[in-house]
Formats: sequence, C-alpha cells, structure tokens
Amino acid sequence: MTDLTAVLLLVALATAVATGARHWRIPAPSLLVIAGIGVGLLPWVRDFRVSPQVINLVVLPPLLYASAEEISWRELRRVWRPVTVLAFGLVLASAAAVGAVAAAITPLSGTTAFVLGAVLASTDPVAVTALGRRLALPPRVQMMVQAESLFNDATSLVLFKVAVGTAVAGGALSGGTAAGEFVLLGGGGALVGAVVAGLVALIRRRTEDPVLETVIALVTPYAAYVLAEDVHASGVTAVVVAGVVLGGQAQRLTNAPIRLQVHAVYGTVVFLLESVVFAIIGLELPSLIRDLGAEGHAWPLQALAVAGTLLTVRMLWVFPLSAAMQRRRGIGPVTWRVPAVLSWAGTRGVLPLAAALSIPLTAHDGTPLPQRELVLVLTTAVVVFTLVLQGFTLAPVVRRSGIALEPAHTEREEANARDSLARAGLTQLEQLAELEAAPEVVVDQLRRGLQARLDHARAQLDEAADPADSTATAYRAMRRALIEAESAELQRLYDEHRISDTTRRRIQRTLDLEDVGLGE
Repeated sequence: MTDLTAVLLLVALATAVATGARHWRIPAPSLLVIAGIGVGLLPWVRDFRVSPQVINLVVLPPLLYASAEEISWRELRRVWRPVTVLAFGLVLASAAAVGAVAAAITPLSGTTAFVLGAVLASTDPVAVTALGRRLALPPRVQMMVQAESLFNDATSLVLFKVAVGTAVAGGALSGGTAAGEFVLLGGGGALVGAVVAGLVALIRRRTEDPVLETVIALVTPYAAYVLAEDVHASGVTAVVVAGVVLGGQAQRLTNAPIRLQVHAVYGTVVFLLESVVFAIIGLELPSLIRDLGAEGHAWPLQALAVAGTLLTVRMLWVFPLSAAMQRRRGIGPVTWRVPAVLSWAGTRGVLPLAAALSIPLTAHDGTPLPQRELVLVLTTAVVVFTLVLQGFTLAPVVRRSGIALEPAHTEREEANARDSLARAGLTQLEQLAELEAAPEVVVDQLRRGLQARLDHARAQLDEAADPADSTATAYRAMRRALIEAESAELQRLYDEHRISDTTRRRIQRTLDLEDVGLGE
C-alpha cells in the first residue's frame, strides 16, 4: 500500500466515523480516537507516524483560526479576568504538578518530567471547540472554556521551549531568559497576527469576488502562522489573534453570498481536518507503545496518574476561582455547577501531541535524548484518556449541572429577534413609501413579505408560550411542501430546456436558503 493510498483511506475512515458520530449524537473526537486505536491494533496495519511539521503547518492553522473566529469580543471582555488567571496561573501550576508526579513515579529525569508537564499543561482549543459545539452552554461559560483553550497556548509553548532547552543543554535557564522568550513568542505572535488581520481586512474590503474571498480566507491562517514562525514568534498566537480580529469584522468585510460560500468551504475543510487529526491520535498510540518496549510496561498506570493530576489541579484552581467570581458579582449562594463543567471541559488534544513529537532526538552533545519515547507515549495516552473519558461524559455532566440552555430558550430568543427585525423593516418601508421612493406595487410586495415574516415570528413566540399550539410547526410543514413543489417545477423547467443550468442553480440555492431559514 502506497503512502497516498493510506492517506486517502485514513480520510475516508475519519469522514465515515465523524459522520456516524453526528448521526448518533456522540462526540466525534472521542469516537475518532477509539476508531484510530482499533485500526492501529490490526496486525496488518504498519506503524503510523506523522511529522510534527505536518500537524503544525497543515492541520493546526485552519482549525485554530476557525475556533478563534467564533470568539465574541463582547463576551471576551466579560471573562478576561478569569481567562487570564487560567491561561497563566493554571498552566504554570499544571506543568509543575505533572512534572513533580512524573519525576516521582516514572523513570523520567527532573528536566524531562518538566518537559512532559509543559507539553500537557494547556487545554487544546481544537478538541474543546469540537466538543463544545454539541453543548448548549450559556455564552459566558462557553466563552471561558473556548478563550482559555486559545490563549493558554503561549504560556504552555514558552514553558515547553524552556523545558526542552534545559533538557537538551543539560543545564538550567534563568527566569529572565524565560520572561524574554515569553515576550518574544506571545507578544511577537500577537503583533504578527494583528498585522496580518489588518492587511487581510484591507484586501477583503476591496474585492467582491467569491473565489478570491474564499482563497484569502483559506490562506490567512497559514500566512499568520508561517510569518510568525519565521520571526521566531508564536505561530499559534498569531493565528488566534488574526482569527479573533477578523471574526469580529466578518459582517463588515463581505456581503451575504460571499459569507455563505466562505462558511460552507471552511466548514468542509474544518470537518475533514478535525476528523483526520483525531483519528491520527488514536492510530499513533499502538505504534508508540511498540517502540517503548518491555521496559515501559507501567505506562498505563503512569498515564492515569498524570491525567488524574491534571484534573485535580484544574479543579483546585477552577472551583475557588469560580467561588470568588460569584461572590464578587453578588450572585446569591455559591454554586458548584459552573466550575464542575469548566473543570471537566479541560480536555487535551492536537497541540500537546504536536509539541511532544517536536522534542529533539538528541542532546547538544549528540547523545540520544533519554526517555523521549516514554514522553510521547504518556502524552498520547493522556490525550486519548481525556478525549474518551471527558468527551463521552461531558454532555451528561452539563445535563446534571442544569446550566445548559433549553431549546425553547434559544427558539424564543431567535423568534424575538426575527420579530424585531421584521418590525424595523416595516417601519423603514413605510418611511420610504411616504417619500414615494419606489412604485406602489413594489412597496406592496415588500410589505407582504415582511408581514409574513412578522406573522411567522409571532407564531413561533405563541408556540413557545403554549407548546400545544402547533401553528409554527404547521407553517414550516406547509412552506416546506411548497418549496418541494417549487423545486420539482424548477427541475421540470430545466429538463425541458426552458432555463439554463446557471438559472436553475441560482434559484435552487435561494429555495435551499429559505428551507434552512425555516429551522427545525
């Protein structure tokens, strides 16, 4: 089997498993990891290895960018204090605790154990975002989980580089050197990301070509990452900053058709990359264990101890922090529902694996770096453990906590928004009609359309207030039946050569968008 065939089979397997996970409403990352392990254990499957450069340069930039684009500036300003505490304090505490535990229970030296701690210190934005999409968390909680996972990588990356430099050099680095590296990596990456975002915004404001816009959207995260790495800054931070800045300007940079196309293309890319990368994590574990040999037979217990340490340290930070925030905001008695969800949502994923794979093979004196294989095995095992255990149980924890938003709440909020939009449109239309800015027939047509939207929104609100009232459900069913009839007629016109394929596609897209807009 050639390498190209293996890659194509991996993509097909990952896509099939991820599609099944969506259908069965279970976390795709967790199922993909299990599927990868299963395939990796088959006797005829050869050892699977992926270069860290492939993960860093090909996979991570678009996934990080997509996660960062979902960050809301408004929500981020509300949670920046706890996110800062978690992104700095919790990362340092986790690295120190894991390093101490690993040095005590594994053959790793103190410096190598700290490398392991630095690798696993931060939560993973790709995994957290992929798991969080399934959960109806309140905006504040979702923002804390997602923002922490995005902004703690600079701290973890500095720790990792300092730890690896110490292990390779066989010495110790000063605190001043570590602080300087942090400024260079984090600050330099943020600056590069902001510059790239500014240049991209200027270009996108001056073009309305959908193909060019899509290409720019796909190239942006790679440009931010590569430019930052070239100046020895943090590529991860650059991508995150560029994504946050451009995500907040998306509505002003492009028009609706372009946004729809870019969103569809990017959604496909993210789906494929997420599916493949989590399957790779599972595939690599069996081959890494085989490389470890008989002397590493205790790795399962060691990995459980490290994973338990990470979860314990996270709880010891999150619970007191949440209690202090609740008292500061004056929210009645302290509740442990939110910190329980925040603690359990701290999964590890792609970034720790990429960092571990980038550990050098030899020290400065040319000798092999000791216990590198054990670090790789423990890292991958902890990633698999958190993705499987926390991934499969996060939804039940959210349900038991009672903080998840009910579907009725979301539907009511959307219906209220649609009602307000329709009213604003009618008000503006009446003002334009008084000025005689358009023929009366045009005004009547627009008025009927807006009134229909207003009636639909009112029906949804009535149904939310009284579930027994099925007016909105009946409206959706009837409208979908009409859309189906219109689609059939459109196909008939095309089959009889009365319209071109371009016209058929354009009208069918309009019908599809209306169908999607009807909701569930």
